[in-house]
Amino acid sequence: MHLTDEDLVAQCLSGDHDAFAALVRRYQAAVYATAFYYAGRYGGAEDVVQEAFWEAYRSLQKLKEPAHFGAWLKGVTTRVAANWLRRNISKQRNITPLPHRRTLSMEEARQGVEHDDYERVHRAIDALPERYRLPVVLRYMQELSYDEISRFTGDTRDEIRGMLSRANAMLREILSNPESQTGQGALPWQRVSK
Repeated sequence: MHLTDEDLVAQCLSGDHDAFAALVRRYQAAVYATAFYYAGRYGGAEDVVQEAFWEAYRSLQKLKEPAHFGAWLKGVTTRVAANWLRRNISKQRNITPLPHRRTLSMEEARQGVEHDDYERVHRAIDALPERYRLPVVLRYMQELSYDEISRFTGDTRDEIRGMLSRANAMLREILSNPESQTGQGALPWQRVSK
């Protein structure tokens, strides 16, 4: 039997700790992607994830709409990440961040997949308008479904599909335009019409 977020929240509020563990399993990939998006480094993201789930657990009784747990958790995660950044900003200036790319597997290396390709894609994602970045990361890097992204962001499934469609078009343009990769040319949505 598949329990809804609302069911799990109700069980958790009645003292069932396993219900909160089920919510953690359901949202851990989305929370981690969000934390990494803001913290920009693996260790920081892990700290944010742990703190976000702890804060969510402690504040669960304040959740007014248990059916919207995912969107509420996204808000908790972004607040925790912002606080983490404020506390750690001086440390961050002195630390070289880990790269925003994954390591190539041996199979990918044999097939000629280049690290530069991953770097180009990450720069392209960073060039997207902010509203599109997190859905792109959640869909294509964490491989979440439209429904999982919708539950987490609070946007409807159709809004997610639309955002991803527009983001894909923008990414195609960015990746096909060498000027945008070097930062020399303004992207279409960044141009100011006079």
